Amino acid sequence: MRVLGIESSCDETGIALYDSEKGLLAHALYSQIALHAEYGGVVPELASRDHIRKTLPLIEQVLTEANLNRSEIDAVAYTAGPGLVGALLVGAAIGRSIAWALDIPALAINHMEGHLLSPLLEAHPPAFPFVSLLVSGGHTLLVDVQGVGQYSLLGESIDDAVGEAFDKTAKMLGLSYPGGPILAALAERGIPDKYEFPRPMTNRPGLDFSFSGLKTFAMNTWRNSAQMEQDKADIALAFQTAAVETLAIKCKRALKQTGHSTIVVAGGVSANKALRTRLDAIPNARVYYPRPEFCGDNGAMIAFAGAMRQSAMVKQTVPTFSAKPRWSLNELSPP
Repeated sequence: MRVLGIESSCDETGIALYDSEKGLLAHALYSQIALHAEYGGVVPELASRDHIRKTLPLIEQVLTEANLNRSEIDAVAYTAGPGLVGALLVGAAIGRSIAWALDIPALAINHMEGHLLSPLLEAHPPAFPFVSLLVSGGHTLLVDVQGVGQYSLLGESIDDAVGEAFDKTAKMLGLSYPGGPILAALAERGIPDKYEFPRPMTNRPGLDFSFSGLKTFAMNTWRNSAQMEQDKADIALAFQTAAVETLAIKCKRALKQTGHSTIVVAGGVSANKALRTRLDAIPNARVYYPRPEFCGDNGAMIAFAGAMRQSAMVKQTVPTFSAKPRWSLNELSPP
């Protein structure tokens, strides 16, 4: 079965074709970073308009690269949430329209499920069950994964997502947009142990996270420093070390609580080198990641999630669709 995947939840347009027998056939990604950089963050209306301009040309590009035409697509999977509602509606409208025109199934895919399943695209995928750490600019989640659609939320951030905290701290230090990767690069020039930042919510039981206070601690440290370039690097390193150590502590707790020995890490922050190094050092744990190009938003993860749910594909009989800006993994069911 060949599945066309469409990702348009925020500021990246991702398109891919996945074959359930041959694997990933082709994929393309257009990033809106340059468009939003002027504003220091994503402007929802501009994001929606750019998805309108880019989605269909990228679909044609991917079909050409895969040497296929539209009639050879067996199903369409599109991101229906969570995300920016206008951006989601673009992908939903285009995905549903193609499915109706070709008389093939259409699947509304949860964006976070796409991330969660993305490491299974690799040559040596993890086996169920496992603990999943989903870390991005919009979410920080720990999930007990028994199988596709069998998810139990273990913990989440009660305020800022870890990626959001990275971006906001970078902006406070005067770094350009998007700040997270730039802050991580700057941290490589920091002096270890120059500053000691707290590990929020690790001195109490539970698996929830909080990164807002860590961001404020970084801001106060910057204000009280000489505000030289080396101070920026030292604060970046201290912030990153605290955030990464917090995630590692909670992952170890999740493994102990569930009895699993495998961690699957996905989402934009999963590309962070310091995070990977720290999680790989957890004793008696196997850790899996998507390849770097699939850590952020992409169409491949949506096409793959659609293929994984192929047994649940039912032809759409009513010409309606919707997008869900908020859509918990707990609301999903097995295919």
